[in-house]
Amino acid sequence: MDSLRGQLLIAAPQLVDYFRRSVVLVLDHGEDGAMGLVLNRPTETGVVEAVPALAEMTGYGDVVHAGGPVEPATVLALGDFEDPEQAGSAVTGTLGLLDPDRPAPDVRRLRVFAGYAGWAPGQLDAEVSEKAWVTAPVAHDDPFFDGDLWPVVLQRMGGGYALMASMPADPSMN
Repeated sequence: MDSLRGQLLIAAPQLVDYFRRSVVLVLDHGEDGAMGLVLNRPTETGVVEAVPALAEMTGYGDVVHAGGPVEPATVLALGDFEDPEQAGSAVTGTLGLLDPDRPAPDVRRLRVFAGYAGWAPGQLDAEVSEKAWVTAPVAHDDPFFDGDLWPVVLQRMGGGYALMASMPADPSMN
């Protein structure tokens, strides 16, 4: 399978574990496995409380997002960089991860995540083949969207995906 780096993974409705109704930005995908950030899991913890050094770059009202179940004490900051060369690790376009050792890069926006999603070699490929995930291109604003991103991305894809987007979060409410 081709690399999904810089693509979105949208959880299929049958995925009912941690990733239920999640949208993941794939940061890396290769023969060694894959890594991504769940974009639509805000926590109640403010960035100013958890990572004060990043609060000025995010805005003092921003919250930390749960990036995934792997290493939840690890902090990753995804930015929209003025100059993508300033990113510690480029993802796609002007999106990249902040390098904590680089002084004050120029970022338009920054979102802070605790933890990440990870897949062993071949695991993500198998899950995509089993249709546990729908893949889609990332829109520039997706990583910084406030609200329920899952139906927004599916609606944007149109067709049967738009119908899937109208599913309630609790199917028993249908």
